[in-house]
Amino acid sequence: MFFIGRNPMGLNHLSQRQTAGFALLFGAVLISTSSVWVKLADLAPTVSGFYRMAIGGGLLIVICVMTGRSLWHSSAYAFKLFLAALFFAVDLWLWHRSILFVGPGLATVLGNFQVFFMTLFGVVFLSERVGWRFLTGLGLAFLGLFLLVGVDWSNFDADYRTGVIYGLSTALAYTGFMLVMRQLQGMKSTLSPMSNLGVMSLMCAAILAVVALFDGDSFVIHDNQTLLSMISLGVFCQVLGWVIITRSMPLLATSLVGLILLLQPALSMLWDIVFFSRPTSTLDIIGFVAVMAGIYVASVRRKKAIRMNS
Repeated sequence: MFFIGRNPMGLNHLSQRQTAGFALLFGAVLISTSSVWVKLADLAPTVSGFYRMAIGGGLLIVICVMTGRSLWHSSAYAFKLFLAALFFAVDLWLWHRSILFVGPGLATVLGNFQVFFMTLFGVVFLSERVGWRFLTGLGLAFLGLFLLVGVDWSNFDADYRTGVIYGLSTALAYTGFMLVMRQLQGMKSTLSPMSNLGVMSLMCAAILAVVALFDGDSFVIHDNQTLLSMISLGVFCQVLGWVIITRSMPLLATSLVGLILLLQPALSMLWDIVFFSRPTSTLDIIGFVAVMAGIYVASVRRKKAIRMNS
C-alpha cells in the first residue's frame, strides 16, 4: 500500500512491461507454428509461400487502408521494398523445402543462424567489432549444429543433406531481407512498419506466384486441412504474430526479447517431436540446447551494439 501511494507511475510502467512480455510470448508461440502449417499443407513449397504472403499481405493492406496509413513513398523506396521481397521470396523458397526434407524443428533452428550472418556482414562491411560474447555464442551454436547434423552426416540420405543446406541458406537470404528492411526503417522519411510489411508481402507473393507458374505447380487447395493451414499461416503467423511482436519489443529489455523469441525455434522443435514423431536422441537434445544458447548469447550482444549505434 505504501509503495502504491508513493509510486503509482512505477506500477503502471511495470504493468505495461508485464503485458508486453506476455504479448511477446504469445506472438512467439504464434510464429512458432508457421513451419507446422507448411508441413500440414498438401501444396508445393513455393505455393504455400505464395498463399502465406498473399493472405497476410492482403490483410495488412486492408488494415493500413482502414487506419489511414500511407502505402506509397517513392519509386526508389518501392524498389528497395521489392529487393526486400525478393530476398524474402528466396528465404521462403528455401525454408519451405527445408521443412519438407528435415522437418519443421530443425529447419527453423537452421534459419535462426541469420544472427551470425548479420554480424558477419557488420564486421566485413561496416567495420563493427565482435567481442567474447559473440565468439562464445558462435562456438556454442556450431558445436550444437555438429551434434544435431554433423555426427551422422554420412548416414543421412541426399534429401536430408539438401534440407540442411537449404536451412542454412535460408538464414543467409533472411539476412539480406533484414538488412534491407533495417535500412528502410532507418530512413528519416519512411512508411510505417505495417505498411512496409504489407506492401513487401504482396510483392513477395507476386514473385512466388511467377516462380510457381514457371515450375508448373498447382495452386488448387484440395482439402480443408490445407485451407486451414494456409489461413492460419497467413493470418496468425504473417500478420497477428508479427504485429504483436513488433509492438511489444520496444517496451522490453533486449535480453528478455532475445530470450522470449528463442521460443520460436524451441517450440518448432517441440511441435516437430509431438505432431510429426521426430526421432530425438540425447545427443540431439544437447545439440539443440547448445545452438539455442549460442544464438541467445550472440543475438543479445548484437542487439546491444545496434542500440548503441542508433
